Amino acid sequence: MRHEWSRLNHLQLGRYAEYFTKMQFVLLGLDVYSAEVDDRGIDFVVRQEPGRYWDVQVKSVRNLNYVFVRKDVFRLRKNLLLALALFEEDREPSLYLIPASRWEEPDGLFVDRDYDGKTSKPEYGLNLSRKWLPELDSFRFEHSGTSIFGISAPT
Repeated sequence: MRHEWSRLNHLQLGRYAEYFTKMQFVLLGLDVYSAEVDDRGIDFVVRQEPGRYWDVQVKSVRNLNYVFVRKDVFRLRKNLLLALALFEEDREPSLYLIPASRWEEPDGLFVDRDYDGKTSKPEYGLNLSRKWLPELDSFRFEHSGTSIFGISAPT
């Protein structure tokens, strides 16, 4: 009953993902500052020390589906991170932390779509499937904390 993600609607799941992600950063000993308005694609800011900060966009997804961020609010830069919370029924959420710069070299998992001449806005996406899931392993939060912040995640 504890991990019945199907009981939550889209907004509830997104809010859960955001709070869950913030708490993971707090456990690393980082400062977390919430955005009052999410009109720029930033859910919160993480600060490690004065002068070192990252903007974080959180996305939640049920099971293995396509997930995307619009390019007009997710501009590739070194201090921008995508926190992806994957919710699979009856399991703890899996959290991934992906530097925005990863989309500079798209492949089968990380995609760059412009939709020229279409009504959809340009986006960066992730093709989540069992096939591609092993490619995400290096972005698991416990690994990313070490590579991005130089901090080991608590066990």
